[in-house]
Amino acid sequence: MGYKTISLRDDVYDSLVKMKRKNESFSDVISRLMYRRSLLDFAGRLADIPEEKNEELVKELETMRDSTRDRIS
Repeated sequence: MGYKTISLRDDVYDSLVKMKRKNESFSDVISRLMYRRSLLDFAGRLADIPEEKNEELVKELETMRDSTRDRIS
């Protein structure tokens, strides 16, 4: 694996520093940001799923949402 040196404006560097997670390299931050997907990327994906499967998915998502609320509270 090779390395490249790039120039960044100070404000961009400062933003990357703020986004950087513990034990994450700047390459990791940039890669994570590059491959972040928008919810719009998933629009229409459930259209071909049978109705009964949709009901299962909704129940599963509600369970996940409720467990997240429990952790936040």
